[in-house]
Amino acid sequence: GKTKAGEKVHEYTLKNKNDITVRLITYGATMTSLVTPDRDGNLADIVLGYDDISGYESDPIFSGCIVGRFANRISNASFELEGKKYDLARNFEGGDHLHGGEIGFNARVWNSKIIKQGNGNGGVFTLISPDGEEGYPGQLVTTVVYSLADDDTLRIDMSASAQTPTIVNIVNHSYWNLAGHDSGNILDHQLQLNAQSYTPVDQTFIPTGNIDTVKNTPFDFTQSKKIGQDIEQLPGNGKDDPGGYDINFVLAGELGEMRLAAKVKDTDSGRVMEVHTTDPGVQFYTGNFLDGSIKGKNGTTYQKHAAFCLETQKYPDSINKEGKEGWHSVILRPSGSYVHTDLYKFYTE
Repeated sequence: GKTKAGEKVHEYTLKNKNDITVRLITYGATMTSLVTPDRDGNLADIVLGYDDISGYESDPIFSGCIVGRFANRISNASFELEGKKYDLARNFEGGDHLHGGEIGFNARVWNSKIIKQGNGNGGVFTLISPDGEEGYPGQLVTTVVYSLADDDTLRIDMSASAQTPTIVNIVNHSYWNLAGHDSGNILDHQLQLNAQSYTPVDQTFIPTGNIDTVKNTPFDFTQSKKIGQDIEQLPGNGKDDPGGYDINFVLAGELGEMRLAAKVKDTDSGRVMEVHTTDPGVQFYTGNFLDGSIKGKNGTTYQKHAAFCLETQKYPDSINKEGKEGWHSVILRPSGSYVHTDLYKFYTE
């Protein structure tokens, strides 16, 4: 189809020998569908999304897209880099910056091509973000490669290069429901996170800069438990915080090392998804702001907790926490490179 501005949007389909099928569009380098079998071989689409391009253009929840130039939140929509202050779009409550701004990577049409590699195939998406876009310094060239292998692993490779110093934090923002995108809430899904600690936030969801233990808190997923087991301990305030999980977890392991971040299981269907990543954190979000106002695929209305997100990332607001113990730099210089890889492994139990 075409965007409202008349830009052509292409769709690609990746399929492996076990009938796992992934659909991708060039608008936002978005994963619109992932169909996988349950323990009895029944197929279901396990990601939220829309039937057409107009749904993605008006999407308020960043469904399945690539988020950038900087995912998650930046406090006061500003930061300093090499002695200069940069002001970004204030597109989140309280005047903060969220997910790259008003027109982030999710709302751009990417260049694309299909490739064959190893025992699978993939889609390559490339985007040039000019100097000053959404307030960010320097031109940034970003490449995202989705590849699906016959061992039922979806791999997402994200890389970027800069002409001048800038900040980068690129994320895939898929919403998952392992029972099927139209099956109701995910509170009975079993989740285990490879994280002993998390980054607590203030009332505006900005990290305080501390790193706290998950022990004796509702954020303890070191042992598998139902997502809904302790969720009522996070009631929110009924307005700008509807309650539920929306927090960054600090993953075990070293930055750049591929390791398990999360394992999720839907006991009814038997579907299991493992998330492995090279990034140090993962934002666990339980679709708290879904309220039935969004009409998705096949006319489905997505209610609160209809899906979960596991956004592997550098920590939110990292640029304003530079130098703090346990935090990682998000500055990309021309002499360096940004590399972030995720693996999603699917099987049944």
